[in-house]
Parts: sequence; C-alpha cells; structure tokens
Amino acid sequence: MSLQPFRTRRILLIFSMLAVAATIFYLSAVFGEAKSAPGLLPNANSKAITHNSANDTASPLAQLALQKVLNDASPIFGYDDDDSSKSATSTWMKAYPDDTLLVHMNIPGTHDAATWNYSKATEQRLSPITALNGIPETDPDNFRCHDKSLHAMLNDGIRAFDLRYAHDVTNTTLVFWHGVGLQSQTATLDDLLFAYYNWLENHPSETLFLSFQFEGNSIPNSANDLSVQTLLHAALTSSAAKHYFIQTDTLSSTTLGSARGKITLLRRFDLDLLPASQTADLPGLHFSPNDWTVNGANITLSPSSDSSVAHIQDYYSPQTPSGASISTNIASKINATLAFFAYAASSSTSEDNSLWWSFASSTKTGDKPPSTPRMQALGNGTQLTPDGGVNDRLKEVFLRGDFKGKRLGIVMFDFYEQPDGLLESFLGLNPPRPA
Repeated sequence: MSLQPFRTRRILLIFSMLAVAATIFYLSAVFGEAKSAPGLLPNANSKAITHNSANDTASPLAQLALQKVLNDASPIFGYDDDDSSKSATSTWMKAYPDDTLLVHMNIPGTHDAATWNYSKATEQRLSPITALNGIPETDPDNFRCHDKSLHAMLNDGIRAFDLRYAHDVTNTTLVFWHGVGLQSQTATLDDLLFAYYNWLENHPSETLFLSFQFEGNSIPNSANDLSVQTLLHAALTSSAAKHYFIQTDTLSSTTLGSARGKITLLRRFDLDLLPASQTADLPGLHFSPNDWTVNGANITLSPSSDSSVAHIQDYYSPQTPSGASISTNIASKINATLAFFAYAASSSTSEDNSLWWSFASSTKTGDKPPSTPRMQALGNGTQLTPDGGVNDRLKEVFLRGDFKGKRLGIVMFDFYEQPDGLLESFLGLNPPRPA
C-alpha cells in the first residue's frame, strides 16, 4: 500500500483553522453550546481529537485554532472519549490492495448520522432557538437514529455518512437537522468537514463517502435558497476541500489507492440558483432530488459524467396498512432490503462497475402505534418482536453466508453497533483478496 505524503495538506488544514475559527467565534460566544451541552464536555479521561504525528511542526496557535474548531464540531462529531480507536475495524481498509475499485467494495455507512446526540434534553436546550421558527417540541425518538458519535462511528469502521443540512434558525450558517429536529445550533457544516479532514490525517489508509442532502423542506421558514446554496458551494470548493475531496465526478474507475485519505462526495442536492459556470467545479456524484424516487425500493440513476449507473434502495417507510404491527413493518423493510441485496449479488462480477447503495434504515412514525427508527432496527424489546429488528435479521443472513464473496456496495444502517458483531459480519462478506 502506498500512502501519499500528508505533511503539506496537514499544514494547510491547520492554518485554514485560523480563518474558520475567526468566522465562527461570534456564534460560539453567543450560544456556547459545546460548553454547556450535557454529556458533551470531555471528562477528565477524554482526549482531544488532534493529530499525533511526531513530524507535526505546527505552531501552538495553529494547534489551538484546530482544537477550537473540533470543540465547536463536537455536538455533532463528538469527542475522543471512548475505546473505539482500539477497534479491530478502525483501519479495516488497510488490508485491501491499492488497485481495489471502490465500487467493488462493501462499505458500511450510517443513515442520518448526525442524530446520535438528539434527546429530550437536547430538544429542550435548543427550544428557545427553535421557538423562533415556531417549531414545537416533538418526540426525539422519531428522529434519533444512532447512539454513537460520528467520531466513534469512524473508529468502529463506518465509512459512509448520510448528513442532512439546512440554514440555522438565524439563516446565517449551515447546520444539521432531521426533519424539524435541530441537532445543534453551533456545530456548522464547515466545522464538521474539518473534523473529518483531521480524522483522515490520523487514518491515511482509509477513505470516506459523505452524502449531503438539504433537509429544510419540512422546517418552517426554511428553503434551499441562494444563501444556502452559496454557503454549501463555498464549503465544498474551499482550498481545504479541494485537497480532501476526490476531484472527479466519476467513480467507476476510482481505486482505493487513489482515494486513501480522501472523501468521495455524494451530492443529494441541487445548486440550481447558482450559475452553471460556478458549479462546474463541484466534485462528486450528483443525485438530483428531482430524480431520486421517494421511498424507492429500486432506483436507477446516472450520477456521473461517464454515464455509469447507480442502483439505489431507499425504501424507508414500509408500505403496510395503517396500524400494522411493528413485526409487519420490520418484515416489509427486511424483505425489500434482501431483495435488493440479491439483485446486487447477482451483478457482483469484476465487470460490473456500477455503484450499489442501499439503506437498511426505516421508520413509520406517523402510524399508530408508531414504528421509530430504533424499533425498526432493533425491535421493541417485547414478545411482539421476538426476532428483533432489521439489524438482527441482517446479521443472521450475513453469518449464514447467503452473500458470501459478493459485493453489496454501500449499506447505510441505523444503530449499527447492535446487535454486537453486525458490522464485522457485513465486512466479512467480501474480504480482501489474497496478495
């Protein structure tokens, strides 16, 4: 495995922090969210998420600027206060040869990844802010899809992230939402990107997929307006972004070796209010919301300039009768997921360079009784779901060997760490080929 030098990019990253820190200082001072949020302050044993290279010659001021941005990102990214860095899957891509095509790999991901810290306490703490937009309190269980931070996800082996953004309540910056659930008022999209860049500096054998989707359609007084599009474009075309995002709009021929230490952008958004000449420099694969079939069990799109195909399963709301049992809703989702896996496996050959992308996540919160993301993924802990949820069924299938040796592509989970061993069973389906 050949890893390119990171020192020049590291210096750019650190000094870029100085500019970013200045721009977000005001919001940090006003809201102080990272400092006041329960459960987010690092305890006495917590470690700062910083670069540990012995060759790092950055000045103390640059290091402090980096730490400030990482602290500001912490309500979404989290802190290095767990043992996930010791996980056997923290650098699992290191075992794969450089010439492995990304489209031939199985990539574990997380749906609505930023929701891990969304609780009743979070909602109540942010209620004076969300009240400005007339957003009422809701049940956080309808919006929460994870229990582990993004930092822990990375160290556990997650390599694809579904991130939903919109304006903050003041219409000044881009922050993260799930429906009307504001995840943080102060952790911005820019902050989060730098946290990902920093993690890659510490894990240069790995590569990431970041999917960004505008979430504002359900938020009062929110729209994908010129301001939102301008802010997003600036974040994704900055000097730092150009170093860390793979600067191509194709994926079919991208190898792991060329992608190590970098990010593939999955653009589930349109920048239709910006001049075409301005958006021509955007990297990544474009999945226009206008082409993405809502609740589609088998979507076919052509997101790149080389006309290569992407196959997608995003059947997130089980089409079951109103009032259906939780077990019926789980069965509907698992059936759609396994059918798509079988389709992907049937095309799992060295000649097929399509992108396969599926969501193991689901919810039906508008029903009575509701099926929350947690219930769908894990069951509801009663005799009504004796076999657990979608995650439990998938682990059984993976261990049974139905898809052994097959490429299933990117799979987005909710609560991926449960049941224990789910992630390992998925990664074990398509191990690295012998050297």
